[in-house]
Amino acid sequence: MNEAPRRSLRGRLTLAVAVLLVGAFGVTFVAVYRGTGSQLQAQIDHELRVDATGFARQVAPPAVAPVPARLAAAARRYLSVQPFRVTSRLLIDQVPGQPPATNEPELLGLSRPDGDEPPPAQGEEDALTRGLLSADPGYSTVEAPDVGRLRLLVVPVLWEGRTIGRISVGEPLETVRRAQEGVRHTFLLAGGLTLAAALLASYLLASGFSAPLRRMAAIARRVDEGDLSPRIGGRGRRDEVRVLADAFDHMLDRLEDAFDRQRAFVADASHELRTPLAGIRGQLEVLARQGSPTPEEVRRVERLVTGETERMARIVDDLLTLAQSDEPHYLAHEPIDLRPFVADLFELTSATARRRFELGDVPAGTLEADRTRLAQAVGNLLENAIGHTKEGGRVRLSVERGDGDRVSFAVEDDGPGIPAEQRERIFDRFHRTDVSRARSSGGTGLGLAIVRAIVVAHGGEVRAGSATGGGARVEFELPGFRVQAPEGQPETGSVPAP
Repeated sequence: MNEAPRRSLRGRLTLAVAVLLVGAFGVTFVAVYRGTGSQLQAQIDHELRVDATGFARQVAPPAVAPVPARLAAAARRYLSVQPFRVTSRLLIDQVPGQPPATNEPELLGLSRPDGDEPPPAQGEEDALTRGLLSADPGYSTVEAPDVGRLRLLVVPVLWEGRTIGRISVGEPLETVRRAQEGVRHTFLLAGGLTLAAALLASYLLASGFSAPLRRMAAIARRVDEGDLSPRIGGRGRRDEVRVLADAFDHMLDRLEDAFDRQRAFVADASHELRTPLAGIRGQLEVLARQGSPTPEEVRRVERLVTGETERMARIVDDLLTLAQSDEPHYLAHEPIDLRPFVADLFELTSATARRRFELGDVPAGTLEADRTRLAQAVGNLLENAIGHTKEGGRVRLSVERGDGDRVSFAVEDDGPGIPAEQRERIFDRFHRTDVSRARSSGGTGLGLAIVRAIVVAHGGEVRAGSATGGGARVEFELPGFRVQAPEGQPETGSVPAP
């Protein structure tokens, strides 16, 4: 199925602005168009009321008896000096028993123009005339022959509470039509020009706003193809687009760093696993070339193969530990009574090698941490110190209070120490300061990397330096320590006053 063509963000923004402008233009036009008509019609209604009052006084003065013939004569005299034009008033007087009088006899069919009209047209005009004469009292809008729409006011003429006739005053709505037509033409011209200018401006603005997004999309396509080098750059902007561009570039930096570390990690892991595999293969080939190997030779090969497989198993376990360190449920926090925890761990480790082990004072209190992972981190530091010291060398473990709720674990030895330029790199995976020593001792090169992963997962920091009397010092600091208060006092994470 073919993918439907996608509209660009620039086109959608321009279209949205166009729709909003057209909608606002339409609402404004309707309001002004109808408002103009309503205002003019209200003015006409007022003028019709004034003219109707004056007409009634002329036709039926209050002091004159309401004789129908006299009323009709007075109306004809008044109408004779009130000619009807398209821009003037139409006046009609109706007295019972008398023919209607008007200032436009032809409009009511009281006189005929030269030449008879066709019967259908004449019938239509007669119907309109009857509508004029039978209109209800009050204001109404009617159609008049040869005039069009007419605003009509019908007022009854009263004498001592009884109706003696009625007068009608009307005005063509041509002026209203012309005013509304002028509004329509003005809106179409000015609105069209304004809309065109607004669309052009919105297109240019949308192009400016969407340019970084189009660049971002192009870079994303290059990243998808495997090129992690391009960056967007803010180019002097100080808005949300700059924030988005910086975040995108930062993401690419981290992604490129992650890919670099992944490639290095895979290469190092492959190399580390290839070495024991090569040793196993070589020993098996040596054993296979012998026609009847002695039991001692078989046991020797078995011993070597077992050692290498155990080493590979440690590498795999360490790799799994590092891979799991980024998972959200990597740690299982629990309160740890620090003194017995450190004492037990130190006792187990000090029995594994002939070194001068020293344990400093451990502050009394509890640490909120993962017991297994914390033991693994401290154990790795001790094993690292053992591996870098000779028999009889000094290995010291110390635990000290830090600022606030923090506590630090430090392991010192009297070995060769760590060169200053390598103190940051020793926490990288498979990094060794002495490759030959590490391989002969069976180290995987992942111990300190695991320490950093565990410490970072706890929200702590790890660093390396020099011991006081020479050698190496590796320490890490963790939050979540609570001091064990004296009996009867609450626990606190602050340092007690001296």
